[in-house]
Amino acid sequence: MAFLSYFTAFSLVVVVYSKPNVLFVVSDDLRPALGTYGNSRVMSPTIDALANRSLVFTRAFVQQAVCGPSRTSFLTGRRPDTTRLFSNRGKYWREAAGNFTTLPQYFKENGYFTASFGKVFHHGSVSGNNDDSPYSWSIPPYHAPTQKFTTAKVCSNPDGSLHRNLLCPVDVSKQPDATLPDIQITDQAIQLLNNHLPTQPFFFAIGYHKPHIPFKFPKEYLDYYQLENIDLPLNRHYPPGLPTVAWEPWSDVRKREDVIALNVSFPYGPMPDDFSRRIIQHYYAATTYMDDQFGRVLNSLRENGLDNNTVIVFFGDHGWQLGEHQEWAKFSNFETATRTPLLFHIPPSINDTFVPSRSDKLVELVDLMPTLSDVCGLAIPPTCPANSTNIRVCTEGHSFSPLLYNPSLPWKSAVFSQYPRPGDKPSEDTDSPMLANITIMGYSIRVKQYRYTEWIGFNHTDFTADWSDVHARELYSHEDDNEENVNLAGDEKYADIVSRLTDMLKEGWRAALPGKRAAS
Repeated sequence: MAFLSYFTAFSLVVVVYSKPNVLFVVSDDLRPALGTYGNSRVMSPTIDALANRSLVFTRAFVQQAVCGPSRTSFLTGRRPDTTRLFSNRGKYWREAAGNFTTLPQYFKENGYFTASFGKVFHHGSVSGNNDDSPYSWSIPPYHAPTQKFTTAKVCSNPDGSLHRNLLCPVDVSKQPDATLPDIQITDQAIQLLNNHLPTQPFFFAIGYHKPHIPFKFPKEYLDYYQLENIDLPLNRHYPPGLPTVAWEPWSDVRKREDVIALNVSFPYGPMPDDFSRRIIQHYYAATTYMDDQFGRVLNSLRENGLDNNTVIVFFGDHGWQLGEHQEWAKFSNFETATRTPLLFHIPPSINDTFVPSRSDKLVELVDLMPTLSDVCGLAIPPTCPANSTNIRVCTEGHSFSPLLYNPSLPWKSAVFSQYPRPGDKPSEDTDSPMLANITIMGYSIRVKQYRYTEWIGFNHTDFTADWSDVHARELYSHEDDNEENVNLAGDEKYADIVSRLTDMLKEGWRAALPGKRAAS
């Protein structure tokens, strides 16, 4: 049965509704390298135009910088230690942790028509091998048929031979089915918008694959970025004070044929400067390609007269390191991996007190479930107790909807991320360890002035952390070191700060909620 026919059949019963629609868009591996975030080199006209009509969060953070755990976290409104998912190879939360209600499921159960296009949940075992369908979605999730060619040898070398490369600008007309996944995702979303009948409010979730590797996109997008204009990061070397347990050896990048040909040493590299420039160039081009596809959806929303009653949320599932600290991926607790763009737009017809602005308040993606519920007039899910295994509807986030109407309000004093490791030194499975191999967890706290991370012993069988078993510490001052180059954790002058941030880490996210303590 064609995808659209599901929607047509579902729309036979007419129901008058007043709740706003939701367009929920997530881009894979998108760091805040966008015009609206101050990167004038990147062409992102769609996102920048939306930013002018949105509240732009400049300090939004993920709970873990890898796709599966991050998406499971923000889609369930619970943190990785609760979902018990720490890699893309883990178990479905409904089997491993509890029968938790998801964000789209909550909207579906409150009268919304919910649909998924592309990579919203991470595919595979972590979402039940069916993108949590039918719990979360009114119709089967749509995946682009050409996504099956992601690891195929479709990237041309100068000699015309085909390879499985990291850098993969293509002639779309010569690709399988003469298209690409994000184009197909956009086409399908537009088709459903064009045929939307006013029967129910909708929650449409679109997950773009780019700029995730491989950097496969229409080759003409490279024309926007001349290689001689690409700057390398100034901090592109291994930080002298970085503990080995904190290092991520970018193993997924190393598996691509063009990178293999460079014979870069494991685990530290470095990547050659000329190839580094090409990676940055291709990442930017992939971002512009994604931005154009997103623009097509927003044009369709407007052309169908739906923009005045649709809340739009746009963000990345985590960041991506472009050579900072000699690293090329995510898989860490650095700011470049854990920070993401986040734009929130509310049309005046929904709430005329919303004023587009910018906010430097600390927010987390786990906050999206309670925030969207509040904005759309649904009951805000209650805050989860310490053990929420048997509680179907609750959240470990906190609605930031008050900031949408008053961005200057006092807010969270801290936000939290984490990353697991199989050992103290880099290995082949450092970036994505199986649960049975996890022995260390890096818990990271970001306050206004500092980022602090403790790498401590972790028991993967009962999911407990041993705060007495400290393997390493990191402390970075964002007053004078936004790039997180100088680890101050061992400096006696910062001993009191380390002690205070250790206490905050142990107290956890509940103690950092608005009103609990002053922002640090």
